[in-house]
Amino acid sequence: MTAVVALRPVRRWIRKAQASHRDRGDMLTTVYTVVFSIAVLSVMAQDTLRAVFSPLVPHLSGVGALATAACGTGLIFLALRRLGPVSVTRPAAYFLLTAPVSRPRLLAPSLLAAALGGAVAGGAAAFGILGNAVATGSILLVATGALGGVLLTLLASAAQSRPRLASLTDTVARIALALGLAGLVAEAVGWTPPTLAGEAAASVVVTVTGALAVLALAALLLGVRDLARTPNDAILESAKTAGTLADSVYGIEPSFFAEMLERRYWASRRLRSSRLPRRLPPLTGQDLLLARRRPARLLWTAASTALPLLLISAPRWVLVIALLAGMVIAAKATTATIKTDAGNPVLLRMLGLTSRQVVQQRLWLPAVLSAVWATTALGLLQAAGALPPGPWWALGPALGAIGGAVAIRAARAGFVRNDLIPIDTPMGSVPTGPIVYAFAGVDLLLLALPTALPLLQHRPATWTTVAVQTGAAALGIRAYLSWTTDPERTGLAK
Repeated sequence: MTAVVALRPVRRWIRKAQASHRDRGDMLTTVYTVVFSIAVLSVMAQDTLRAVFSPLVPHLSGVGALATAACGTGLIFLALRRLGPVSVTRPAAYFLLTAPVSRPRLLAPSLLAAALGGAVAGGAAAFGILGNAVATGSILLVATGALGGVLLTLLASAAQSRPRLASLTDTVARIALALGLAGLVAEAVGWTPPTLAGEAAASVVVTVTGALAVLALAALLLGVRDLARTPNDAILESAKTAGTLADSVYGIEPSFFAEMLERRYWASRRLRSSRLPRRLPPLTGQDLLLARRRPARLLWTAASTALPLLLISAPRWVLVIALLAGMVIAAKATTATIKTDAGNPVLLRMLGLTSRQVVQQRLWLPAVLSAVWATTALGLLQAAGALPPGPWWALGPALGAIGGAVAIRAARAGFVRNDLIPIDTPMGSVPTGPIVYAFAGVDLLLLALPTALPLLQHRPATWTTVAVQTGAAALGIRAYLSWTTDPERTGLAK
């Protein structure tokens, strides 16, 4: 026998159950903890923050300020798109997303929180641009930047439920980011940008800010009303992203988030079977096929070789760290495969490969990518006059081999070990596992000292430096293969 149940009492009961499970005390405690932590970190790093947001000698021209604004806009929008921005908690995703409740009432808190985050990010970016610009503008521009962040959040929310709009806005954001970085790099290497008009009148700034405020308010009302169009799969994907990010932070395990992004990328691709190159070892051919199927990442990696030019006027140690980090990041384009090999060596057993053969075959492509990146970056820096005389470009292959070994070692590190004994300090205990995990692979960067020392001391490079660096890289990588692999076993776990 089928009974007819009124829908209104069911909805009322769900709303009461939802409200009873919300512990406002825990929510306020979380907000207090976050705000207090940010305040403490801001006080501790006040000198650094002052140098970033308000240096003694402003160095951005008008065109540079516009380029920085374009970069900030692209980064904020792409970050919002990756996080949702419309999302729900895991309990709400399990029980309330398909329940007969008001979707605007269910999803509005996450949209408001994302709008608040976008406003803070936009205001901070505007404040930093004002502090670094040669011609300072009105402080109302900070409010303009905050309103721009709110509008970006609402645009990302609209794109979340419209695939065509999402594709268009993502492309525009990437183009804005690329153009902004290109303008900053061109200005850093000596391009003299045209002089823009003087500071805008206060009345104009007030009018623009007021118009943006009205537009943001109207867009917010329409955005909350439009939340009902957001499909469940997009909300669940956003909830998974937020939950995985929270798990990575709480468990101090960054591999969770990286693995989720990797799987999400390949899940959205339509792939066809392809033969591996016959002239290459099988695992090297697989890495090459993997790299060819991610052309966008290769393009961004190639474009990032010009980013060290932005640090020409920075301290030498900052430039050295940027070069080392860049070549390692370039080498990590295909290291997800060896992470899979370390976790599940079944395929390796079927191929009859030992751990030493696996690492040797997996090392080739990361080393080549890192070598090309390092050679190009050093060549651009020398062409711009940021390096002393010498064959700096010849150091690229040796540095690339080191960068590939660092990326391979970091990929083989596995999960963070939280069972290690913590270190007691006067400010509290420090977990040992995350520290060991963070430095996995970084120790191999000591092999780059023959290049790092001349860079730090601003001394010319010689062919002796190239020979010493090549020998150190060859001996170090040989020792790494000998100590961490075995010609008779298959397992890659260290």
